[in-house]
Amino acid sequence: MLVAYRNVNQLWAFVLTETLKRLGLTCAVICPGSRSTPLTVAFAQQRPDIEAISILDERSAAFFALGVAKATGRPVALVCTSGTAGANFYPAVIEAKESRVPLLLLTADRPPELRDCHSGQTIDQVKLYGSYPNWQAELALPSPDMDMLAYLRQIIIYAWERAQTPTQGSVHLNIPFRDPLAPIPDGTDLQFDTEEFFAAVTNTISTPDSSLLTPQAWQQCDRGIIIAGVAQPQNPQEYCRAIAKLSQTLQWPVLAEGLSPLRNYADLNPYLISTYDLILRNQQLGKQLAPKMVIQVGDIPTSKELRNWLSNTQPRRWVIDPSDQNLDPLHGKTTHLRIRVEELGEWKTDKKKFSASSEYLQLWCTAEAKIRLAVDQTMTNMEDLFEGKAVWLLSQTLPPETPLFIANSMPVRDVEFFWRPNNLGVRSHFNRGANGIDGTLSTALGIAHRQQSSVMITGDLALLHDTNGFLIRNQFVGHLTIILINNNGGGIFEMLPIAKFDPPFEEFFGTPQDINFAQLCATYNVQHELITSWPQLQKKLKTLPTKGIWVLELQTNRKADAKWRQDNLSKFARAIGI
Repeated sequence: MLVAYRNVNQLWAFVLTETLKRLGLTCAVICPGSRSTPLTVAFAQQRPDIEAISILDERSAAFFALGVAKATGRPVALVCTSGTAGANFYPAVIEAKESRVPLLLLTADRPPELRDCHSGQTIDQVKLYGSYPNWQAELALPSPDMDMLAYLRQIIIYAWERAQTPTQGSVHLNIPFRDPLAPIPDGTDLQFDTEEFFAAVTNTISTPDSSLLTPQAWQQCDRGIIIAGVAQPQNPQEYCRAIAKLSQTLQWPVLAEGLSPLRNYADLNPYLISTYDLILRNQQLGKQLAPKMVIQVGDIPTSKELRNWLSNTQPRRWVIDPSDQNLDPLHGKTTHLRIRVEELGEWKTDKKKFSASSEYLQLWCTAEAKIRLAVDQTMTNMEDLFEGKAVWLLSQTLPPETPLFIANSMPVRDVEFFWRPNNLGVRSHFNRGANGIDGTLSTALGIAHRQQSSVMITGDLALLHDTNGFLIRNQFVGHLTIILINNNGGGIFEMLPIAKFDPPFEEFFGTPQDINFAQLCATYNVQHELITSWPQLQKKLKTLPTKGIWVLELQTNRKADAKWRQDNLSKFARAIGI
C-alpha cells in the first residue's frame, strides 16, 4: 500500500509506531505535552491495534505501565514531552530493572540547536536514567530519506529486542523533534510502499521459535549466500564444520571474511569464497551475483564493497549470532536469530533439488577460482616490499595453529584482500569491537602469554601508540614475533578522499613520525631485524623462537602501496569473463 506524507515528524512517528505495532506492541501510556505531539498523534492513529492511554502524572503513568507489563509479560511504551517530565519515570525505571519488567521509554526532546541556550523546558536527557536501562540511545533528527527511515525501523526492532533479551527491563530512546510539531504540511512530499518497507518486521524475540529455524524458505532459494564474518570461536573447527554443513545443505557459497576461521580451515568448506571484495569491484558481475537471501553469521565483514553491494541489492537477511546486539549496520530487511550457528540442528533436505550445484553457486565458484589464481600469480611474481604481500605470505608460511594478532587500519584490510585460504588452523585475533589502535601491542602480548609462539602484524602508528606495552617484557612468558609494516604514517588515510588535499593531509592525517625502530627496540631490550626480501621473511617465520619479543621490520612506501591498491584491486575482477 502506498502512503504519502507531507510532514516529516509525522512520517517519522508513523514508522516508529507502525514498526512497534508489527512487533507486537499492544499498549502505550502517553503523558500530555507539546514536544511529544508527533508521537501522541501517531499512537492515537494506531488504535485499536495499540491501546493508547492518556495519564496526566508521569510518575503515576510509569508505574501504571509497569503494572500492565507485569501482567502481560510484554513491553509497554511510555511517552512524555521534554524537560523534567521524563525524570518522573525514574523510580519506575529502577523498579523495572530490579523486577525485570520490559518498558519502552520514549522521551521527546528539543533538537540540538535548542539545547544549552535556555530555550525553556530543556534538560540533558541523554542517558537520563544512568545504568538502569538495558539499552539507551538518542535517535537522529527526523528525515524523509528512505535510508534514514530504514535506520529508524532497525533501531526500533533492536529496542524491542533489548527490552526483552537477554533479561527483561527498560529501553530508553530519546527522540528530538523540530517544529512544526502538529501534523501540518512542512514541505515534505514522500510516498512509499508500506508493505514492502515493513515486510522484514516480525515479532521474534531472543532464540526464535522452531518455525523460524525451519529452513524451508532457505531451501527453496537458489540465489542465496552465507556470509561468515569476524569471529573468534573457542572451537574453530566445530564452527567451520557447522557453516560447511549449512552451505552444503543449501548449496550456497560462503563469503568468508579474512578474520573468519573459515579461511584457515579451507578444506572443510568446498564452496569458500575468499575474493568477494575483488569480485564485487566488477559492477556487472556484482549485478549477476545479486542474492535473494543472505545468512550472515556473526558481524558483517569489513569490506566496503560487500556492504555497498548488500545495501544496493537489499536481499532478505538472517543474522545468526547468540549475542543480544544489533549486528546490522546496514539497516536492512533483517531478522536476528539469537543462537550459535552450531545450534542450527538437523533438518530434512530435498535431495532431488540439491543433487547438483546450482548455476548461481557455480558462478561464484568460477569467479573465485579465476581471481584467486590471478591474485596468487601476482603476489608470487612480486619482488617489491608491498604491504599486501606480507599478509599473503603469512597465510602460507606460519607454523600450524599459530596465534596471530592482526592490528587495525591497513593490516586488517589487507587480510581481507589477500589472506589466502589454507589448512594451517591459524588462530586469528583482533580488536574489532571499536576498531581502534589503542592497546595493540599489549593485547598481542596478552594473547601470546603462556601460549604457543605467536605473531602480530601491525603498522608503525599502531605500534607507536602502545610502545609502553614493551614494559611488559619482564613479566611476559612465551614468544611474540612482530611483523612491523613501517610506511612512516597512517596508510589507511591514503585510501580516503582527504588524501588528495595536502596540506593538511600529511601533517594531520599521514602523521609521519620518523622513528628509528632499531633504536626504539634497543631502548626496551627487544630484538630487532630489518627485512629486505621476501625469502628472508619466510625463513624467519617458518620456525619461530620460543622466548622473548622479536620485531621484524619491513620498510614500505605508503603512497606507492596505496596507489598499487587503487590501480590493481579492481583489475582482478575486470580482467575475467564469467
